[in-house]
Amino acid sequence: MNVTLFHLMSYADLDFEATKEYETVWMKLPNKFYDPVKGHKLYNRYLDELEYAETLGFDGVAVNEHHQTAYGLMPSPVVMASALARRTQRVKIAILGSALPLREHPMTVAEEYAMLDVITGGRLIAGFVRGIGAEYHTFGLNPTISHERFHEAHDLIVQAWTQPGPTSFSGKHYNVDYVNLWPRPFQNPHPPIWVPSQGSKETIDWAAHPDHRYTYLQTFSPAKAVQKYLQSYRDTAEQFGYEADDSQLGWAVPVYVADTDEQAIKEAREPFELFRNRLLKMPFEMLLPPGYSSRDSLKRIMAAKAMLSQDLTIEMAIDMGMLVCGSPATVRQQLESHWNEMHFGNLLTMLHFGNLSEELTRRNMDMFAKEILPGLQTMKRAAPAQASA
Repeated sequence: MNVTLFHLMSYADLDFEATKEYETVWMKLPNKFYDPVKGHKLYNRYLDELEYAETLGFDGVAVNEHHQTAYGLMPSPVVMASALARRTQRVKIAILGSALPLREHPMTVAEEYAMLDVITGGRLIAGFVRGIGAEYHTFGLNPTISHERFHEAHDLIVQAWTQPGPTSFSGKHYNVDYVNLWPRPFQNPHPPIWVPSQGSKETIDWAAHPDHRYTYLQTFSPAKAVQKYLQSYRDTAEQFGYEADDSQLGWAVPVYVADTDEQAIKEAREPFELFRNRLLKMPFEMLLPPGYSSRDSLKRIMAAKAMLSQDLTIEMAIDMGMLVCGSPATVRQQLESHWNEMHFGNLLTMLHFGNLSEELTRRNMDMFAKEILPGLQTMKRAAPAQASA
């Protein structure tokens, strides 16, 4: 299994008491509550933590994209990946991902990703997302055309990466007479493509298609929902006539390790509950505006998230598999149990969440790397027995 350190870069210094009157920290929270001096320290702290992951032996580091929110301070994950490109030597750098429909032009993404891939000597993982509904409010874009903009942008990017130029591209949203990428990607035919999702049927069908076979990542969700969506990917691949490899599946989950279960819960309680009940929370119509998903996908996502409309305690989150938390023995047991049920080939660990302090984040990373990481990296399913002659 490949294990990646995934960082959301939340605004951990938010005054939660002063902002409690606001329904959400997304889009509507006045930016007077952002202090650039504190932000300067946080950005550099978070980049240090990602760089430290290479020293600890992680297989990769991952950043993502959100806009106008204290939930995550990365409106441009390419900037974060660029900062990491020259400060790391071995780890894969995953951008999870650029929200293609929000970009003015996908050729910019193609160029920036190719630059990063060349600079790192082929260590880039190219993540593509549509962006959650709140991003469409932020940019004033029509969510009903997000799918077609996403697919068309993807097609143009892959063409730019793989077809000798100059070529041309003609679509509904993008028309380019000269598709002639300089530089071309380092990896051939292009960097691996990962697709994070909330569980949209359309996304699963598209990612699993034989023409793609992209790695599908289920984002922060209860373990039973994760298992359901990963199995849906496998079932879809089977309908297409092939067996999905474990490497095509991934799960992103917060993890916290301490000496004992009691200590872990005590230390993680406030940061996790702030993360889940304050930073993540937004009105349903902001998360999934009309037209953002098909009716079938909306039903699936609503069913999975119906139980999550209320605030959760850390104990509830652990029971639901939304947080892996405890002593090294407990965390190993929980992750091994989840892997035995799902057989995901990629685990994206969120070892910082909410306002978890730098001291506790580092200790969490150290304990995870020493006690948990080596065992996870050797986990794989046994090869099928060969029939005797």
